[in-house]
Amino acid sequence: MNVSAKTEYACIAILELAARYHSTDPARVRDLAEAHNIPSRFLVQILLQMKASGLVVSTRGKTGGYHLIRPPHKITLAEIMNAVKSPCNGTQKACRKKSPAARTLRQVWDEARQAEQEVLESVTVAELLDHSHPSSGPMYYI
Repeated sequence: MNVSAKTEYACIAILELAARYHSTDPARVRDLAEAHNIPSRFLVQILLQMKASGLVVSTRGKTGGYHLIRPPHKITLAEIMNAVKSPCNGTQKACRKKSPAARTLRQVWDEARQAEQEVLESVTVAELLDHSHPSSGPMYYI
């Protein structure tokens, strides 16, 4: 699975917004960019795409920024990836010949894409957030 920097940055930004979901203050682009070493101008473009896809909402002004529209447990990785995906997918252009070998390969590629999509649709942002933060269980010292 090839994940572009843009897709990874989008997922990181959504995770950060999920961590701040219950905050009344919107997350500022500059803060998100600095915290995760993402180019600020690139992050703005990513957030605009996610806004157009209905994942985030923006607040203008000096204290403006971004919030998730929906709770983290209702957003999947597939939604984030689809929000920033390029309209042209090179793997679909490959292997257009009608030979038996080409048809067989195309069928395998389609099955792999379907399996990948099912995994991405099954993982929510809330689950990722839970795994990205250390548990608050008991600490044992030796």
